Amino acid sequence: SDVYKRQGINAEYGGKSPVKGRKTGDKSRSFKAGLTFPVGRLHRHLKEGQFAKRVGIGAPVYLAAVLEYLTAEILELAGNAARDNRRIRIVPRHIMLAIRNDEELNKLLGAVTISSAGVIPNIHQDLFPEKKKEDGEEEVGESQVL
Repeated sequence: SDVYKRQGINAEYGGKSPVKGRKTGDKSRSFKAGLTFPVGRLHRHLKEGQFAKRVGIGAPVYLAAVLEYLTAEILELAGNAARDNRRIRIVPRHIMLAIRNDEELNKLLGAVTISSAGVIPNIHQDLFPEKKKEDGEEEVGESQVL
C-alpha cells in the first residue's frame, strides 16, 4: 500500500483513479487560446495528414482561430438570411445565400457547391421585355445599337 501511494496509485479502486478525465490543473490548448475549436484535434490531423514533416506548436492554434472566425462569420450571415425569410432554423439555403451575397466569402468559396441549397435568384436583363417610350417609339437597347 505504501508503494502504491508513492506511485500515485489508489489501491482501493484496483489501481485505477476514481476520477476520470483531466487533472484539476490541466487546461486544454483551446481554453488557453480562448477558442472553441479543438486545437489538439487539429494538431493531430495536421501531423497524421503528412502535410509537412514537422508541425509547429503554433500552427494548430492559428488554424483553429481562422476556422472559428470563418464559421462565426458564415453563421452570422446565415442567421440574418434566415431572419429575412422569417425562419428560426438555418438551412443550407440560408448558408448559400449568405456566402453568395458576401463579396469576400463568395470569392473564397466560389467553386463550392452546397447540397440542397438551390441557386441565387437572377434574371438576365436582356430577357426582360423592352420598355416603350411615351411617344410610341421603342427604346433602343444596347443589343440593337451597332
